[in-house]
Amino acid sequence: MKKPLNPEGRKHRFGKAWMHEHVTDHWVHEAKRRGYRSRAAFKLLELGERDKLFRPGGRAVDLGAAPGSWSQVLAQRLAPNGTVVAIDLLEMEPIRGVVTLKGDFSTDEGLGQVEWALNDQPVGLVVSDMSPNLSGIESVDQARGIHLNELALEFARQWLQPGGDFAVKAFQGAGFDAFQREVARHFGKTYVRKPAASRDRSREVFIVGKGFASKGGRN
Repeated sequence: MKKPLNPEGRKHRFGKAWMHEHVTDHWVHEAKRRGYRSRAAFKLLELGERDKLFRPGGRAVDLGAAPGSWSQVLAQRLAPNGTVVAIDLLEMEPIRGVVTLKGDFSTDEGLGQVEWALNDQPVGLVVSDMSPNLSGIESVDQARGIHLNELALEFARQWLQPGGDFAVKAFQGAGFDAFQREVARHFGKTYVRKPAASRDRSREVFIVGKGFASKGGRN
């Protein structure tokens, strides 16, 4: 089994400046008001509405889902009769209409959990909001982030139905342009987005692939 990408269960490093920004953040307050688990919900809402990612009754997989705000959005926007499968290394509180799995999808065991939940059926949307456990060394963290992006893309290539969509968080830096080109090879249209809920100082952007172009199905 592969070593977990985030063995200590941390997604971010916290400090006083970050905490002050967090408690005064408009999106944090709005998330609480609307019942979302984190401000990240508004990033997916903007992407989904702008690029028409939400198809009621569709099937979606949320990679790196904890704490679950993207899964909340998907459950709402794919209703009625939608299917959402969410997986993360961390425990996640249940969400109505979402199959939540604790595991590493990049391992055989984690992938097997997702396959079981999907009943071996393809999906129309794969999203990933994964981030690596930060080391503080920029080159190392960037490489880890690109690796997660590549894993998400490979999963999407294996499980998306023709015409399906893909949205993945990425950080601008070494390897970003090459990864963007790789996404473009598999989708009819590709966009780089920075939602309003993304902090201005962050290198975070989202790559959206529209219209999965594979004709051969899963490999």
